Amino acid sequence: MAIPAVVADAGYGEISAFRDALAERGLAYVVEVSGTTSAYDLAVRAEQPPWRGSGRPRPAATAPRPPRCAPWRLGPGPGPPEGSPGARARAARCARAFFACAAVRPTSACRRSHREQLPAAWLLCEWPAGEAEPVKYWLANLPEQSGLAELVRLAKLRWRIELDYRELKDALGLDHFEGRSFRGWHHHVTLVSVAHAFLTLQRLDPKAHAPV
Repeated sequence: MAIPAVVADAGYGEISAFRDALAERGLAYVVEVSGTTSAYDLAVRAEQPPWRGSGRPRPAATAPRPPRCAPWRLGPGPGPPEGSPGARARAARCARAFFACAAVRPTSACRRSHREQLPAAWLLCEWPAGEAEPVKYWLANLPEQSGLAELVRLAKLRWRIELDYRELKDALGLDHFEGRSFRGWHHHVTLVSVAHAFLTLQRLDPKAHAPV
């Protein structure tokens, strides 16, 4: 059974150590980041600085001052991407926004400290119609053959999770637990989750009776 991709908002996605930990565990992710998150062009490689003639040779390092995600011009709203970073840019127009993605190398404080080659990832942006520039950004480490539609679906899946979480709290009493033991909390969460699963199956059942 394939493990589903991890999705997260910018509060987690901007933490490079969080993304690195997911990748090290073999987990795919699609996480939101802010426009200030830095990423290199896919063609950038760690370079060996020239030896100064004395002392130890300096280790290979990636070029300094990577650009932020926000300045990447992945394409104007009505047309195909222009000036995309890397050669594998993709774009699609949806009902309310223009989506584009390109391969980049996100910065990582952990990897920079060890002078390792930065791994490639997809930079996905959402550019609503009428806006001067993209308003949302995501980083994803999905396989190269993943389509743009799949990237957008997973990026937007977090809102479905938010709706489910709100239903768990407001309608099913997830936040009503007042015990102090892990066992009690585990029982409470289990019962609430089962109730939510039952309601979801009822909504998906075409033969279920509509509420009066």
